[in-house]
Amino acid sequence: MSSTAPPVLPISNAQPAAAGGPGAVMSEAPANNPAFRAFINNLSASLRHGLDQRRPWTELADRSAFSKPESFSEATLRVRKNFSYFRVNYYAVVSLILAISLLTNPFSLVLLAGLLVSWTFLYLFRPSDQPLVILGRTFSDFETLAILSALTVFVVFLTSVGSVLISALMLGVAAVCLHGAFRVPEDLFLDEQDASQTTGFLSFLRGPAAAAVAAVPNVAARV
Repeated sequence: MSSTAPPVLPISNAQPAAAGGPGAVMSEAPANNPAFRAFINNLSASLRHGLDQRRPWTELADRSAFSKPESFSEATLRVRKNFSYFRVNYYAVVSLILAISLLTNPFSLVLLAGLLVSWTFLYLFRPSDQPLVILGRTFSDFETLAILSALTVFVVFLTSVGSVLISALMLGVAAVCLHGAFRVPEDLFLDEQDASQTTGFLSFLRGPAAAAVAAVPNVAARV
């Protein structure tokens, strides 16, 4: 009587993919990156601080303070004084015009958002010890930078994104200059020390970037 041996069941041991291999993935999500968190926190704080420094909108739109400038030099002087006083308000107006332009052009908005997300998660806040792997192909930092740069040139100059951004910025600057030239600044209390400093929304260009570099030094090495 012959005995049949029980069948041997195959056992597969799932092992993590090697770093840089075809199935390699980032072990740390970009949202958990300390540099990214520091950037977002400082950006939010800078925006709140900038909004707190804005002047009253009723003061900006006071019709009794408008008059035609007598000369071009007087209009230029008015623009300089009004910009020093209404700096944050002017930034908000330009940002609103830019946002409206992008919202009315959803294709440009999607392209610009995709470009910003690509730079943020694929280069700026990606740990340098974790290479970028796409479809089994490992890309070095130089290759990633070259691809993102080429993609930026294509999106900005070969699509409607560039024309939308330039048109919105030109419209915003024209609105600011027009208001500044016709708004009489004699009733404004200007602080020369504050006017010579960069305040408001421009502060986020230094604060979050410095915090991000301090949190992860390899970000500074890339930039």
